[in-house]
Amino acid sequence: MSYEVMVFDPAFAPRGREPFSEWFAKQVDWDMEHDYMNPQSTTPALREWYDGIRLEYPAMNGPDATDDDHEIDRAGDYNFGPHFIYVTYPWFLAEEIYDRVRAVAVEKQVGFYDVSNDEDEQEIYFPGDALAPPSQGSWRSIAKQYRELSEH
Repeated sequence: MSYEVMVFDPAFAPRGREPFSEWFAKQVDWDMEHDYMNPQSTTPALREWYDGIRLEYPAMNGPDATDDDHEIDRAGDYNFGPHFIYVTYPWFLAEEIYDRVRAVAVEKQVGFYDVSNDEDEQEIYFPGDALAPPSQGSWRSIAKQYRELSEH
């Protein structure tokens, strides 16, 4: 299992939970003839987000994949769409990832979607919106369990 997030170009994503959910489902069909491992295949703003976040959470695949065995535990599986980046991270990092990914999204003025949260609690942030209070979703209890396991 992994903790999943998406950052997106707000110019291409619809507002409103239902239209956004439909758009999201189309994005992650993975049926496009598209190189999802290539960071150059997404927008400049999303590449800026990626360049900022991968300093702390390196890529496990693609052209920027880490070859450092000490970094692999913090690595993310980055998938680049034309207007989004979908990432999976280790569960034990979920709380840390949530805070950091969201902060860098705000800084780089891209959208943020908390994919792993319960459907009715999934945060969808668009630049300029007020940030929701930090998620208290059910994923936090899962993350805590994984973190405790990784510490032993």
